[in-house]
Amino acid sequence: MPRAADASPIARPPRQGSTPPAAWLVVALACAGQFLVVLDVSVVNVALPSMRADLGMSASGLQWVVNAYAIAFAGFMLLGGRAGDLYGRKRMFLVGLALFTLASLAGGLAQDGWQLLLARAAQGLGAAVLAPSTLTIVTSAVPEGAARARAIATWTAVGAGGGAAGGLVGGVLVDTLSWRWVLLINVPVGAVVLASSLRWLPESRAGDGRRLDLPGAVLVTAGLGALAYGISQTEAEGWTAAATLAPLAAGLALVALFLVVEARTAAPLMPLGLFRSRAVSSANAAMFLSGSAMFCMWFFMTLYAQNVLGYTPLEAGLALVPSSLAVLVGSKSAPRFMPLLGARNVAVLGTLIAAVGFGWQSQMTARGDYLTEIMFPGILMMLGAGLTATPLAALATSGAAPGEAGLVSGLVNTSRTMGGSLGLAVMSTIAAARAAEAAGRGGSTPEALTEGYALAFRTGAGVLLGGVVLMAVWLPWRRAAAPAAVGAVPAASADGDVVADAADTEGAASTSFEK
Repeated sequence: MPRAADASPIARPPRQGSTPPAAWLVVALACAGQFLVVLDVSVVNVALPSMRADLGMSASGLQWVVNAYAIAFAGFMLLGGRAGDLYGRKRMFLVGLALFTLASLAGGLAQDGWQLLLARAAQGLGAAVLAPSTLTIVTSAVPEGAARARAIATWTAVGAGGGAAGGLVGGVLVDTLSWRWVLLINVPVGAVVLASSLRWLPESRAGDGRRLDLPGAVLVTAGLGALAYGISQTEAEGWTAAATLAPLAAGLALVALFLVVEARTAAPLMPLGLFRSRAVSSANAAMFLSGSAMFCMWFFMTLYAQNVLGYTPLEAGLALVPSSLAVLVGSKSAPRFMPLLGARNVAVLGTLIAAVGFGWQSQMTARGDYLTEIMFPGILMMLGAGLTATPLAALATSGAAPGEAGLVSGLVNTSRTMGGSLGLAVMSTIAAARAAEAAGRGGSTPEALTEGYALAFRTGAGVLLGGVVLMAVWLPWRRAAAPAAVGAVPAASADGDVVADAADTEGAASTSFEK
């Protein structure tokens, strides 16, 4: 992935006699790719109950529809950014979009659960290759200054819109067609964007000669997957069974080997020396904890609305629109508070608000009222998420050298997604175990499920309170200026080309928790 201090990208000149594409067209194509990536993170949530019923998936296995995508995305995101530097941003954009589109087709046609999960992992890999190039393509097409700031603002707004619209779009597709169309809809859109990009996007690369750390990406992805699988096995097998201990041990060994590789390779995916900075290490740890709780919100709220309250997929999508808007309000408000209160205090405040929302949501009942058991607690949870992510991203990048700010920004995104993946595995296991226990006591299915979901939210509230303590003790005190413009991260961009002139901290929050 590019760094802020990298030399200007090497752009391939247009062919003799050809006219360079208009900047607005290049920006539109890059934004279209980003929209697909962010939309696909959130659009599947309302389709989960329908997927389970059609493909016969287990309750604990359902988490893998989300986690297969998230783990592949997190593990290969930094590698995707660096591949764009070496082999060309347009080339990687096309490769990633083609893989994403083909995987969407395979997922939409899946006839068994394992086929769907394999397709979702391939989608995540495609997104990891595609997403880091989108922001760099935008910034390469528009000259530095006000025009570039507007282009970045458009890119961020499109990503935010994809996250916010995912639940609603998914609900419409599932209600009017079937769950398969939340994936198949990507095929015609992806094909049009692919053909247009092949014709109109210019090529550029950093030209710095760095190598790809493919072993690092494979090791961290496999390690996270093994850990998440081992955690999910505890619900059925217990903590001492070989079926649980073997993947947990393998996951820990793979993560340890990843750290060894990163310490010894000449061009590491994740330079460990960055974590000597208190700001970088504390902000990434805080983002990991926040992500482990907040990533789960959309998953459980969707299941609660449909499996317990009997909402249709469209009704569930509509029910969560206020929460989607709340995270945008929080992320846009945080930069205004940061110069007054300090970045650390805003992060602590946001996490406390989210913890209150999680605690409120944990009081849910099987006869839930929409206002008090979905809308208001959901708004608090996501308002807090938006307020938290921006200052954490700002603190992390402020602790990095100018040439490393983009890399640190990508690490913050990776920490959030990795934390979310492991958090979802833990929370899903906790919820399934409590629901089974409640059903064993003779409780009805809606009441048993509600007990499981409520325990997951109580656990999330505890994790967030632990995050408050960590932030208050470890994060450095620093009054941060409000970001000058919006920039990277709707769960995607590992790119850092515009850190210096785009202040990617605000955009980093805008859809960080739009799941």
